[in-house]
Amino acid sequence: MHTRSTTPPDQQHRDDIQAMFELVAPRYDLMNDLMSFATHRLWKRAFVRHAPQHHNGLAVDLAGGTGDIARLLHQRGWDVSVCDPSAAMMQAGRPHQPSEISWVAGLGESLPFADASLDLLTVSFGLRNMTQPGQALSEALRVLKPGGRFLCLEFSTPAPWLKPFYDLYSEHIIPRLGAMVAGRPEAYRYLVNSIRAFPDQDSLKAQMQDAGFVDVSYTNLSFGIAAIHIGNKAP
Repeated sequence: MHTRSTTPPDQQHRDDIQAMFELVAPRYDLMNDLMSFATHRLWKRAFVRHAPQHHNGLAVDLAGGTGDIARLLHQRGWDVSVCDPSAAMMQAGRPHQPSEISWVAGLGESLPFADASLDLLTVSFGLRNMTQPGQALSEALRVLKPGGRFLCLEFSTPAPWLKPFYDLYSEHIIPRLGAMVAGRPEAYRYLVNSIRAFPDQDSLKAQMQDAGFVDVSYTNLSFGIAAIHIGNKAP
């Protein structure tokens, strides 16, 4: 007799993603370096330059994983916390980051922060892993102070001339790297599929505007392989 799962689909999806990150956490940063030829480090440095200079301003890096974005923000004078649902990811990163960084368990769809309490909220390569990205954008707006800034770094849609080569690489090379280095090809197949399903640059811009952000814009990186989206909460 077959039994039907009583777990809501969103919760099951969230549990599956968290289980995946538990598995890949020990070699997550190494895999990022290999998959992007360390280009992700350049992208992240460009990303944090869009954070306004704000000595001791309160910032949260959502889905902050091992804390590499938090470290860069800390270096720019921010009082920063990592917020991530995966304890394994945070445990993997915490020993390598400045002790001043705080670490908080939490979901993007229900942030554990008070209304209008943050000057900056960032998320890099994490929005596409959320079961309800629209709800996560609304939550980001809620926790920001008036005039606060939201920054999103995410894989996006590359230029037409580049897309066939990029699709070939992501379809065939990334899962093999995942198998060889992390021993988890299925996790990196999920990565490829989640990138393909994610909205393109203009669609994400429209979603941010629908959530209530103002002055929304984006900047392409590496011909659109990734993009930085910027939005502010109205003052």
